Order: sequence, then C-alpha cells, then structure tokens
Amino acid sequence: MELVCYAKCGTCMKAKKFLMANNLDYEYREIIIKPLSIEELHEVYRKSDLPIKKLLNTSGLVYRELEMKEKVKTYSDEEILKLLSQHPMLVKRPVLRYEEVVLVGFDEKEWVEKLLK
Repeated sequence: MELVCYAKCGTCMKAKKFLMANNLDYEYREIIIKPLSIEELHEVYRKSDLPIKKLLNTSGLVYRELEMKEKVKTYSDEEILKLLSQHPMLVKRPVLRYEEVVLVGFDEKEWVEKLLK
C-alpha cells in the first residue's frame, strides 16, 4: 500500500492517522520529492474510476496559477494527465494505491468501505 502525500497537507495527515489507527501498513511517498509519473497517473485515473476533474487539486495555488478552471473545460484527459505529471501540486491528495484499489482525497467512509472489508 502506497500513500502519496504532501507533508504540509492537513487531509494527508488525516489519512495517515486513519491508516495508523486501523493498523494498515503503508509506504509514504512525498509527492514533491517523487511525483507520480504519467504512467502512474494513467493507472490512478483508470483504477479510481473518477472523472478526470476529480484528480485536480482545485483549491491549490498551482490550479489558479495555471488557470485550470477554464482549461479543464477544453483540455483532453491526456492533456490534463500530462499537466498533473508536470505539476505534482496540481494532483489532489492524498492518493492511496493498493493493488486494484486507488483512492483520491480522504473520505473516511469510502476508505473504511474499500480498505476494511
């Protein structure tokens, strides 16, 4: 199980606490130091079964700087994935990768359902 996070992200801290409280072993990956590759982002997109827009950190500075609100309306999925690979802070966090399960963002109810069956 791999948890891709940003150290200063409050939501990522909640996810780490959840994993520790439920005795789930994970490898921590700092997204700034080791960003997700384009191949990994394709996998995240495919396995998460989320619309491409849900992979974007819409509350972040990079989202505003790149004017993504408008671009996301016209960009293809491939163009958005390429931007995510070039700008790791544009990726919504945390990203939990575990076998066929990929969770983006932290929703405790969803994490319980997917991880504690």
